[in-house]
Amino acid sequence: MRSTNAFHPAVTGKEKAVSSLNKGVRKAEVTLRWDPSPLGQPPHDLDIVAATYSARAPFGEPAYVVHFDSRSPDGTIILTRESKTGQGFGADEVMTLEFDRLAAEYGRVVLGVVIQQRSGRTVFGDVANASVRVLEGHQEIGQHDFAAVAGSTAAKVGEFVRGESGDWAFSDSLVGFDADPQAFVTVMGDPTA
Repeated sequence: MRSTNAFHPAVTGKEKAVSSLNKGVRKAEVTLRWDPSPLGQPPHDLDIVAATYSARAPFGEPAYVVHFDSRSPDGTIILTRESKTGQGFGADEVMTLEFDRLAAEYGRVVLGVVIQQRSGRTVFGDVANASVRVLEGHQEIGQHDFAAVAGSTAAKVGEFVRGESGDWAFSDSLVGFDADPQAFVTVMGDPTA
């Protein structure tokens, strides 16, 4: 069994760049859903994570990370709904990202999903009907069901990059990691993954 602190990416090969016509992505919403654990089993707790990188060091350490019921220092990235069990209707977790208000000093935002490891090792294959969507308004610009990374405990699901003109574009990808939540935030933006 691999250590949950190790960095082991699993790439799916599905990657595409998506952005709005001419103006880039101005505001996006990330929604995550999963089914509750079977009766008598410990609850599954999945979390959306966004790591923001400076324009001067887009592949260095994140300037800040938004996760686990937090928000960015300037309020441009907010986790508006958080579930610890997957119970309820609609999306279990929702994150809003306002790129038209994000300071020019930032040039990259990486999105991920991580499973809290409370009752032994839990991978995406253990969580029923887990899926994530990235929306710009009503248009879906990214969607994954985690089947391709079923043996992973965390996954990068895409990234937003600011172009030379200042417009933001989304690159949809799915990369699995074998990392606990703490280790994942340090490796999720690795350009080699």
